[in-house]
This record gives sequence, C-alpha cells and structure tokens, in this order.
Amino acid sequence: MSLDSYVTLGRSGLRVSPFTLGTMTFGDDWGWGSSPEESKEILAAYLDRGGNSIDTANLYTNGHSEQIIGDFLAERPGARDRLVLATKFFGNLYQNDPNGGGPSRKAIVQQLENSLRRLQTDYIDLYWLHNFDPVTPVEETLRALDDLVAAGKIRYVGFSDVPAWATAEAATIARMRGWSPIIALQLEYSLLERTSEGELIPMAQSLGMGVLPWSPLRGGFLSGKYSSSSAADVDTTRGQAPSEADFVVIDAVKAVADELGVTSAQVALAWLAGRLAVTSIVIGARRMHQFENNLGALDVTLTDEQRSRLDEVSTPKLNFPADNNRLLAPTIQFAGATVDGRPSTVSPWLSAAEIR
Repeated sequence: MSLDSYVTLGRSGLRVSPFTLGTMTFGDDWGWGSSPEESKEILAAYLDRGGNSIDTANLYTNGHSEQIIGDFLAERPGARDRLVLATKFFGNLYQNDPNGGGPSRKAIVQQLENSLRRLQTDYIDLYWLHNFDPVTPVEETLRALDDLVAAGKIRYVGFSDVPAWATAEAATIARMRGWSPIIALQLEYSLLERTSEGELIPMAQSLGMGVLPWSPLRGGFLSGKYSSSSAADVDTTRGQAPSEADFVVIDAVKAVADELGVTSAQVALAWLAGRLAVTSIVIGARRMHQFENNLGALDVTLTDEQRSRLDEVSTPKLNFPADNNRLLAPTIQFAGATVDGRPSTVSPWLSAAEIR
C-alpha cells in the first residue's frame, strides 16, 4: 500500500490517502512543535509521495499551523486543488469574546473566514466540528454549515470528538432536512485506546461515516521509546507515563515488531490500518525521521496470529451494552453481527443441517 492508494471517505465520493497528515505540531508556539521550515519539509515529503489529505484546526499552535500550510501552498501554485484540505472550528482564539469560538452561526462564519485567510484559500474541503457544545442547538450548527456548503466555502462536513448520541442525532436531523450530511468522524483510537469500539465506531459504520483515528500511537506510548524494562527512564515532561496495563500492550507490540524486523510505531499503525471501520489514519510528526518511520507502516503486513495476539492483549472493557452485544454476536451471525469490528465466524446455535 502507498499514500496514493486512495479510499472514499464515508458515504461520499471524496477520496483520501490511507494516512492523513496531521499538523497539530506545526509551529513551535506551544514550546514543542516543529519550526515552520521543518513543517514545510514534512508537507513536501507527504505530497511528493502521493499524499493528498491534510488535517489542521484553527486552534493548533494558535493559528500558526494554518498559516504555515497556507504559506507552503502559496509557494506551490496548483497544489491546493489537488489536496483534500481539512480544518476544524470550535476553539476560541479571542480572549473575552464569547462568540469567538463554538458552533453558533456567528462563531462558525467568523472562524471559517479567519481559517480561509490563514490558509490562503477560497474554500475548505472538509470542515470539522471540533468538540461538543450542549448549549447551541444542533439545528443552528447544521444549517450554518449547509449554508456554507451552498456558498461554496466548504465542501463536506465532519464531526470530531462529539459523543455518539449527539452525532447520531445531528446526522439524522441533517438527513431529514436534506442538509449536508456528516461524512466522517474523528476520534481517538489506538491499541491503547479502544473504547470508541463501544458506541462511536458502530455508529459511524451504520450511518456511513468514514473514521479517522487521531493519536494512533497514544501520544508516543506506542512509538517504541517505552518498554516495561526501561519504565524508570520515562520522560514525563509532556504528560503522564504509561501505566502497568499500558506496558502489557506496549511490550506485546514490541515483540511483534521484533518478529517482523520493523518498529513498534509501524506495528501499531499497521494494526489500526487493518481495522474494518478505519478509512484514514491521522499521523503527526515533529521531526522528519518520525514522519519517515510512520510512513513505513504502509509496507507492514501483520499475520492473522500476530493481529489476534494484539487484539487479545488490548481488548477493552466497554461496559453495557457493548460488552453484552459482543458476547451475543456469535449467536446472531445470520444478522451480520461483528465482534470488535470484524465479522463473526462462530456459528449460531443451530447448524444449517440441524434446521428443519
């Protein structure tokens, strides 16, 4: 597989690369990102290898991420229209402005205009709601987005980090009103974070939404720099250290990586790319060597035994009703049941020969 092995995103005709370039680290405004120069090098490497899907947000490095992308595209005439350029709205960049962020009509229009200015483009291909607001009526948000599609300023709509019930409600309203549908869902998903398999991923599959996992290496936990044997040396300056339960999974990933002669990061990404619900994985990198390492996952193939081993060691506790449905799935194979996103291969109570 390669970056130009394009796949359609959800119930749409939009085609994206199997790896989407995430740009939260573009700009060193937060103290740990990439410089503008290195960010542009990563962008160039991604595009030159056939990648076409770039993901950012108005909030990333206080708008600097969008500005870097805009400057880069301005230096490459003709590149913009070949890309699926996505950004997100919700984050408020203006202190003491109650309408500076969020999903109200006023806030959406203002945020979009500012993102278009920073990105130096006339339109956004995929515009993401970046969070959940329990106050703003969802009809207001959806109608504002539909108006922007009609105006040609955005092409498609996605939801990121919104509860399953709220996303399903919004998708149903949009379909009933004939408004622009929600074609994609961004969520945290990795071998160390599989709780989205309980509600979010089944919802996305049922409603025709493509799934784009973010943090596929769990903030670096699955990158290969951690192991239970060196737990005492973990650097926690940017967050928490892996837990004992995390190290069980981390060590299992490293064991598979050693068997294949690849890196832990590549194994973790290859596992995620093989999940049936996943359309494109959002990969980020602060340094070029990290980007190169991540791309190497496109050439990694896990055996069924290795995949089963990783599935088992990372199986999450999903609580009712997800775990209950998981147990029932083998008995309702005829209804198209799945277990952890995979078709059940266990027979129902009676075999075909026993049914009269």
